Amino acid sequence: MSRFSFLAGFLALGLAVGCKAQAAPVPPVDPALQRQIELRVRAQFDLEPNIAVTIGARGPSQTPGFDTIPVTLSRDGKTQTLDLLISTDNRQLARMTTWDLTKDPSSSIDISGRPVRGNPAAKVTIINFDDLECPYCARMHAELFPATLARYGDLVRFVYKDSPLSEIHPWALHASVDASCLAAQNGNVYWSFIDYVHSHAQEISGDNHDPATSFASLDRITRQEATLGKLDEAALNICISKQDDTQIKASTKEAEALGLEGTPMLFINGEKVNGAVPQEMVWAAIDRALRAAGEQPPPMPAPPTPAPVTVKPAAAPGASNAPPAGAQPATGSIPPVKPS
Repeated sequence: MSRFSFLAGFLALGLAVGCKAQAAPVPPVDPALQRQIELRVRAQFDLEPNIAVTIGARGPSQTPGFDTIPVTLSRDGKTQTLDLLISTDNRQLARMTTWDLTKDPSSSIDISGRPVRGNPAAKVTIINFDDLECPYCARMHAELFPATLARYGDLVRFVYKDSPLSEIHPWALHASVDASCLAAQNGNVYWSFIDYVHSHAQEISGDNHDPATSFASLDRITRQEATLGKLDEAALNICISKQDDTQIKASTKEAEALGLEGTPMLFINGEKVNGAVPQEMVWAAIDRALRAAGEQPPPMPAPPTPAPVTVKPAAAPGASNAPPAGAQPATGSIPPVKPS
């Protein structure tokens, strides 16, 4: 660092220290007020009794009429600090959360090189963090394909990201790696594999739920899909044998950074849809994204027409209600009532 740069930095520091407006002194928190704050925090967040609550020192805030006051929650060596606000008259406690509208975490999801199903140029992108062994993911997959794709057609595109929960799903990571081996050669074959695995999880798990048996089943299915898709089998076999999970772990880390709590998790043009929610809720989010992108959503499909019910006419007074010998009752008919 040059002498000039040092002097300039020192001068700037002196100006910052000397010209900065002095904040008014903040009164300490007395024990009675500390107890009031602790009781309110415990009630507000429904804390368990074994969680310790520590009230920190008050400080100046940028909110007029309020000071800052940190409240630390701790248990078993783990801590979390809540940045609260307390009014200068000690009558109100508040928690204010701010969001940076210039940053959208979901906009940074890396989908480069991922197979796309639907219209690659669509204005609405549906990203699904998927676990191939997860039954709820299988349910979501069945909602998306074919019904959702058929409803929206070229208006949307689907991209799957990997988020296998290996601690509870022993073959999910292996399935993701095998899927990536297929994706490296052909996106359509990748999607065919995803469809099959999500609809044949029981077959892959087997009666014994032995991971080694499941791995062998997945590799067999992968090779079958490759044969049907006329892929380079030599390159595929190398990829299957290597079981390189680098991309899978990177995708899982990305999901964790986005606050993934389980699978499936969708991002529909940035709107988060967590869990295997009903199809109508997914469609509502897609419709919102389409309108925001200047596209008109397709009309909702008409509800199914109920099947007609055939009612047998009542028998004339004195007539026999017994059916002829060998006759079968009419479908949907009401059983005859014996006259009183």
